[in-house]
Amino acid sequence: MNIPNAASAGDTPCPDWQQRTQLLLGEEKRQRLARAHVLIVGLGGVGAYAAEMICRAGVGRMTIVDADTVQPTNINRQLPALHSTVGLPKAEVLAARFRDINPDVQLNVLPVFLKDENIPALLDADRYDFVVDAIDTLAPKCYLIAEALRRRIKIVSSMGAGAKSDITQVRFADIWDTYHCGLSKAVRKRLQKMGIRHKLPVVFSTEQADPNAVLLTDDEQNKKSTCGTVSYMPAVFGCYLAEYVIRRL
Repeated sequence: MNIPNAASAGDTPCPDWQQRTQLLLGEEKRQRLARAHVLIVGLGGVGAYAAEMICRAGVGRMTIVDADTVQPTNINRQLPALHSTVGLPKAEVLAARFRDINPDVQLNVLPVFLKDENIPALLDADRYDFVVDAIDTLAPKCYLIAEALRRRIKIVSSMGAGAKSDITQVRFADIWDTYHCGLSKAVRKRLQKMGIRHKLPVVFSTEQADPNAVLLTDDEQNKKSTCGTVSYMPAVFGCYLAEYVIRRL
């Protein structure tokens, strides 16, 4: 997989659009954000919002990864999904949006589907200050987590936002302490089989999934079910991920 490198962001005067961030977090923090490189994998309902909040905070370098195109069924909840963008690659739609937010952002845009064999190449292609895992298919999600942990790259992962509607029950936790989350359970089981028992910060919901919103499926890669989702829930998960990253860079 051809993964281009971007040049490092240097210290620059604070742009007008970043001044409110500087007022809250301070100039030293703003400069750290400007020098940081964040990898976001998965640009659906959760990942796109996480990526945009990271971009708006002034992170200087971003690598965004997603092979999907915008579908009509995405419009109820996904940031890049409009009637005018149906059929377009999500990564390219968001890249144009992020450059419009911050013309100086340095983007690596990878419209590729991650599989076990190309995840090590992605993680070894550059130095990442943080990885955001917003993948919703189990196999590549777990392999990305495992490979990042083995390399001691800081990572935060999203668990399941589908079939849930109460934002007051969204939490940060270690993956091993989560409950009422089918994706968390599946990830734990897979990581254990891979010999991984490291701590892993995740965003999850303590709410019981609505069983009426879960449908079995046999036509999606690496997914046994699909869940109904309300517009605001993935966005909240994405904002949680972004907060975790921004506060720790």
